[in-house]
Amino acid sequence: MKIINPATEDVLDEVPEDTARTIAAKLAKARFAQREWARIPLERRLEAIRRFGDLLAEQRPRLEKTLTAEVGKPISQSANEIKGMEPRIDFFLKNTRAVMLEETVFENDEQHLQEIISHEPLGVIANVSAWNYPYYVGSNVFLPALLAGNAVLYKPSEYATLTGQAIAKLLRKADVPADVFIPVIGGGEVGAELVRQPVDGVFFTGSYGTGRRVAEEVAGRMIKMQMELGGKDPVYVCDDVDVETAAAAVADGAFYNTGQSCCAVERIYVHRRIYARFVEAFVQIVRNFILGDPVDPTTYLGPVTRASQLKVLRRQVVDAEAKGATLFRGGQRLPDRGYFFEPRVLTDVNHSMEIMREETFGPAIGIQRVVGDAEAVALMNDSEYGLTAGVYSPDRKRAVKILSEINSGTAYWNCCDRVSPRLPWSGRGHSGVGTTLSTYGIQTFLQPKAWHLRK
Repeated sequence: MKIINPATEDVLDEVPEDTARTIAAKLAKARFAQREWARIPLERRLEAIRRFGDLLAEQRPRLEKTLTAEVGKPISQSANEIKGMEPRIDFFLKNTRAVMLEETVFENDEQHLQEIISHEPLGVIANVSAWNYPYYVGSNVFLPALLAGNAVLYKPSEYATLTGQAIAKLLRKADVPADVFIPVIGGGEVGAELVRQPVDGVFFTGSYGTGRRVAEEVAGRMIKMQMELGGKDPVYVCDDVDVETAAAAVADGAFYNTGQSCCAVERIYVHRRIYARFVEAFVQIVRNFILGDPVDPTTYLGPVTRASQLKVLRRQVVDAEAKGATLFRGGQRLPDRGYFFEPRVLTDVNHSMEIMREETFGPAIGIQRVVGDAEAVALMNDSEYGLTAGVYSPDRKRAVKILSEINSGTAYWNCCDRVSPRLPWSGRGHSGVGTTLSTYGIQTFLQPKAWHLRK
């Protein structure tokens, strides 16, 4: 399998892919190693993950270069992602013990009866991860899974293979046994083969279409399944905002990581009283974004990671223009090579257009005028996705009222495109099922056992 640099289209490396036979062998090794891993004291597992965090910090300059080379993420944003691992690791280190504590829920001396809840790991899990934030998305699964005593077969995206291999090496160096965290390397068919294996849980991040196929494969086996899928995340800008401040925040939420974030702003609704001013400010901000070589620390927009996504972006823009949208181009000069896409802002849009209904996952955004809060709520809910939603207004009461009516797993007031390890991360509808992060995301990797004990 060739690893391609999306900024230059050069081949970075060639790596061998796993097969059904090698994946089955890896599962057998993980199954054996997991039993011993679960038996060792929790403190030793905590210490291993603590060392992993130290190694990430020590080797960040090298790791961020690898990440930028294979996914095209601007180097400053690669650095931010790896730096952002520190609070994630810290959260899991501080909270796993309490979640795993054995709990006595009933005692009766007369009946000589005691009832206890204990927690056991799932066993061996398949972690099919994503390329857009390979450290964040992967660690949301493998950190709590390992701490809870599970073994992990980790399938990095084929677009972030080198980063996935680097993660495995650092975990091994941090004293996580090699057979407790095993990378499975390859493209879509390798991922499908991993999911077909008799694992004890499947944790997938990716598109709704692929997630649905994974869910259909797993459903009949009655094992733990978690799907973090796509989003079409809306933001509503109320008429009482500071227009320039809101435009800058929402533009960053839409275009950071070249728009390739699960919770990126993908559709914007603006109150008609400020619509013209907001569009003017927003377009000017986008035109000032620096597009170019992702290795340059001043670059804000890099290439999209997958060449195939360029067709999706062009199709959505053409569809919107054909149906009456107004197009504002970013104004940046595109490099001669690489999968670059000049940022696009589309106004006068509506829900007949793909740009407002289908996941974009790239540097293009639609802005729609609304008459008021009620119309904004109706349009924000007019989607099969339900990952995040945001409202910009200085009036907290107004924003909370609006957000309480939106069907999404996460609500943002005066912020967007944000994830916290302290809060659960979950989607509704086509955005997925199950939860990672927060204490709920630790419980996900445990199964309770009910003890009825009579003296």
